[in-house]
Amino acid sequence: MLVAGRYRLISAIGRGGMGEVWRATDEVLGRAVAVKLLLGEHADESATARFRLEAQTAARLSHPHLVAVFDFGAWEDRLFLVMELVEGRSLADLLLAQERLGPEQAARIAGQAAAGLAAAHRQGIVHRDIKPGNLMLDGEGTVKIGDFGIAQFVDDPSAALTTTGHIVGTSLYLAPERALGRTADAASDMYSLGCVIYQLLLGQPPFRSDTATATLYQHVDTPPVPLRQRGVDVSAAFDAYLLSLLAKQPEDRPTAQQVADWFHSDAWRGRAEALPPHQPAPALTPPPAAAYQAPPAPRPAPGAPAPGAESGAPTTYRLPQTSGHGRRAASRSGNTRSGNARRRTAGEAIRRRPRVASAIAGVIAFLAAVYLGMSLFAPDTGSASTPDGGTSTNAPQTPGAGR
Repeated sequence: MLVAGRYRLISAIGRGGMGEVWRATDEVLGRAVAVKLLLGEHADESATARFRLEAQTAARLSHPHLVAVFDFGAWEDRLFLVMELVEGRSLADLLLAQERLGPEQAARIAGQAAAGLAAAHRQGIVHRDIKPGNLMLDGEGTVKIGDFGIAQFVDDPSAALTTTGHIVGTSLYLAPERALGRTADAASDMYSLGCVIYQLLLGQPPFRSDTATATLYQHVDTPPVPLRQRGVDVSAAFDAYLLSLLAKQPEDRPTAQQVADWFHSDAWRGRAEALPPHQPAPALTPPPAAAYQAPPAPRPAPGAPAPGAESGAPTTYRLPQTSGHGRRAASRSGNTRSGNARRRTAGEAIRRRPRVASAIAGVIAFLAAVYLGMSLFAPDTGSASTPDGGTSTNAPQTPGAGR
């Protein structure tokens, strides 16, 4: 069968609630492609408008982890979308064959899928249907995300409940806010990716019940059980980060770019970062004396004492600040300055002592001279004080006085 006179359908790859996918050949370019056909019974005006909008949106995306879109059009009253053909299998097929994956492979898939979603989110595009069947692995194991909003045309999960077999698969990965009827956003994709990673490691999604409605209630109300409590051998860091993806509130989940960066690093392994090797500090040796020179002395202000004059403040030199050695040098410098100050104080006291002694000796000599002068030059009062007829032994003997 030839679609639009160009794409020859070869074999069916899969069928969903709204369309079917075929392996085909582009006879104009001679390459293998995948052709998505909108099912005729769903080709009403709303579905047609949505199919066209989503095809145009997906065509704007170009990223190694997103399925590329090549063409879009109508053929025999049916819309078709031509996409990159991924030669490999989906994660749903991988889980059927392998049941569960190891942490290494799950982390690699998570990082690549998150990188693809980050590219879509930067363009304002929300996938709205992240599940194992929409995550493809090519022949080299590279993740390719397909079906951007094409498999599911209605955001309201209550409307999707009328589609048999569709909501059951989707409800296993539906974010709580979508289960409550709110519009999907980028955080909704991250919750769905968390459910997929959880299933890759455990072999089953975090929430599963007998009915789709009961499963939706679990997404809204039931906290997920940590993988380590369910016997999965993952690091505590991986387990905790996965639980953050499954947070009930959208604002509590990491962004797609944050998830991509986290899984591309070794953080998911839970290993502590290695410290740099210890290198002993080099021995500190005092630099040669010539290495330090006193800074030029500032020019004294008028009337200020000249440098070197005794002012009580010793000249100091700034040394390089080094640990331990510098503090000891500063301590020695401080002790030296204290000793110099004490010696100057003692010298000044010694120099002041002769001047004080000389002053005291002068005062004593002056008082002695005054006393001596008063003794020598005092008037003679001896005759007046001696009685008549008496002889004074202190009177000087004058020649001829007896005559």
